[in-house]
Amino acid sequence: MNDSKYVGDELTVFKDAVNWKKYWYNSISKFIKGDVLEVGAGIGINTNLILQNQLEVRSIVSIEPDKSLADQILNNITVDNSKVTVLNQYLHDLPTVQKFDTIIYIDVIEHIEDDSGELNKAKLHLKKGGHLIILVPAFNFLFSSFDEAVGHYRRYNRKMLVNAIPDELSKLKIFYLDSLGVCASLVNKFVLKQSYPTKKQILKYDRMIVPISKILDQLIFHSLGKSLVGIWKK
Repeated sequence: MNDSKYVGDELTVFKDAVNWKKYWYNSISKFIKGDVLEVGAGIGINTNLILQNQLEVRSIVSIEPDKSLADQILNNITVDNSKVTVLNQYLHDLPTVQKFDTIIYIDVIEHIEDDSGELNKAKLHLKKGGHLIILVPAFNFLFSSFDEAVGHYRRYNRKMLVNAIPDELSKLKIFYLDSLGVCASLVNKFVLKQSYPTKKQILKYDRMIVPISKILDQLIFHSLGKSLVGIWKK
């Protein structure tokens, strides 16, 4: 077992952002298949999203170092959870003989000081032909009191994320999501200065900003956004 304690409460705050979750999920879903390793599974909201939508998934190993979060994962799955194994540990505790078709980090590596070291460990668990999928907050100029409150070391641009990836992996796609969200983040950083948004603000963002971003992102060819997605193949 692990005694690590997660800093921040955004997992609970953002769990109702269903449009946003569907948006980023749909952008990566075709690369999720087979045996899946989810690193930093939190309270299992994304685990549930995978199970609800991916028929090609045989199994999911969900790693979460914070026991209080790990204990919630199976309870937050609304479909058959028999494919899920929850491990209260870190990636480095996992035997390297365990290999996966898909390894996913959703809003995780910004919490890890040695991000490249972490991803080099992840590479060892990836099957030949498997996919590494990463979603991170974008652009350090958006770094705010919220980032500090939830324990972020950094936000990323394309170059920073690419530099953290092991050389042995081939880049398939890297793109930004939620262009209008950049404006919302700037308002929070310079005007509201909130460590956490309210539930009302999250729902307004999810219902108003995300649908517009989905259109704008296509018009600007995913060149700007408050989040960055990268997909690599071994």
